[in-house]
Amino acid sequence: MTDLCFTADFASPRQWVAGRSWAYPDGGPVNPDDNKLDHLVPDPAYSRDGTFRATRRADGLWDTGLLTTEGSEEGFMVRAGDRLDARVRLPVEAGAWPAIWTWRDGDQEIDVFEYHPDNPDLLELSNHVRRAHRYHRDEAVRPGGWIDLSVRFGAGNVVWSLNGGPVFADRRGVGRDWHAYLIVNLSVCAGRYHPAPDPDVTEMSFEVSALSVYRET
Repeated sequence: MTDLCFTADFASPRQWVAGRSWAYPDGGPVNPDDNKLDHLVPDPAYSRDGTFRATRRADGLWDTGLLTTEGSEEGFMVRAGDRLDARVRLPVEAGAWPAIWTWRDGDQEIDVFEYHPDNPDLLELSNHVRRAHRYHRDEAVRPGGWIDLSVRFGAGNVVWSLNGGPVFADRRGVGRDWHAYLIVNLSVCAGRYHPAPDPDVTEMSFEVSALSVYRET
């Protein structure tokens, strides 16, 4: 039997911390070694309504929105066996780098998805815990489009689904004792692996209209 154990309320400071993450050096606000132009900000306008925004700064960096359950009052963590469901509107602008992912103690990263509009039909799906990934191309994936994502964090098999159908089973899993915090954010590419934003672009966004976690009981 599976029960709903977490429904994201991005406005809730009990669930989410805004503008800092230990996935970034010293908790942020910048992470240039990961080819990011991010400058994390706690401003609620950048994340708390479920639309994750980035705006260009005068110094060449971008103020960006990030929320994490790490350090929050509730401190929610996903566990092995859980299923995460999310509805996402993808960004349009080149240089945008949205993601939903997990993190704990410098590791335990599972990427529910990453996306770059310069590869307009491609989702990046990754298990960094046991080294598995898939570049999944799909006609449903496009800049500005809405997609439904689902990931089951199985101990022996992480399974990603898109719009109700499975698209990748890694046959690696996360192990029985795995658990990790959630992160939702919009990064900005610095140009090493994907194009940086065009000079005339000053803002970008993506939206997460729903995010839930279900747990076997």
